[in-house]
Amino acid sequence: MSTISATAIAYVENRVHALCLRDSLPFHGWHHVSFVRDKAVEFSRLNGSDTAVVETAALVHDVNYLVRRNSAAAAGSDLRRAILTDAGLRRHTIEWIDALVDEAEMRTRHRDISLEAQALSDADTLFKALPVTPVVLAHKYLAENGVSLRELADKIVGEQRDAHDEGFYFYSPAAAAAYSRWATANLELWSCIRESLDDPTVERLLSAVV
Repeated sequence: MSTISATAIAYVENRVHALCLRDSLPFHGWHHVSFVRDKAVEFSRLNGSDTAVVETAALVHDVNYLVRRNSAAAAGSDLRRAILTDAGLRRHTIEWIDALVDEAEMRTRHRDISLEAQALSDADTLFKALPVTPVVLAHKYLAENGVSLRELADKIVGEQRDAHDEGFYFYSPAAAAAYSRWATANLELWSCIRESLDDPTVERLLSAVV
């Protein structure tokens, strides 16, 4: 028997979809949520974690951006809990999902997080490491969150470098085998971007075109 019914998951999906359409988040919108949900389910089935819990957590993992832009996952806790309560989930399951969303967050996650958090983290991390993300989505992150290119570069390198270098950028062996090259290239790109911003000539160039 599934921890969460298909009806409850569908309710959460429809509720989050409606909120994303209402707020039109250019980076953390429905395109991001649905990608993370699909990959989190895939990784959950590989690692044997509770797929229904992982799928539901993926659907609500970034509602904090609906509450406050450029915020940590914890900022969405009240909205996340309200959505899950309205979906009819039990208090224990709501607590579990809310905790694992925080557990999977890039800036605070560690090597020994739960299997459910691993599946969610790998899906969200993959979105960040996709080769297309810096090309077609980075500028949308800047606009959505009101940060500078330097601030974004500092955030990416600062939050992701240790996990990459210490060997838990991806938890799933299959994800690591398939996507680690992308992650390495992405981190190198953002490291180079950060270095380039120290060049006054580059700064003048960006001032002229941005």
